[in-house]
Amino acid sequence: MRIDKYLKVSRLIKRRTLANEACEQGRVKINDKVAKPGSDVKVGDIIEIQFGNATTRVKVISVAEHVLKADSKEMYEILSN
Repeated sequence: MRIDKYLKVSRLIKRRTLANEACEQGRVKINDKVAKPGSDVKVGDIIEIQFGNATTRVKVISVAEHVLKADSKEMYEILSN
């Protein structure tokens, strides 16, 4: 799955356009490599997202096309905030 779509489906970022912009600005990394919006995400990958001065690291637990809001937090495990 594309990183921009994963960020939206998992609700780490609310909208896909914002996820796309974050990737293009170099604020998203997959396994310590800067991710483009079309970069693939697999189970076990470590995603790092910069929100201003804060950085969030999560581990991908599952990848799904559609997830209910209540279940979206089960798609990843927070490693650090």
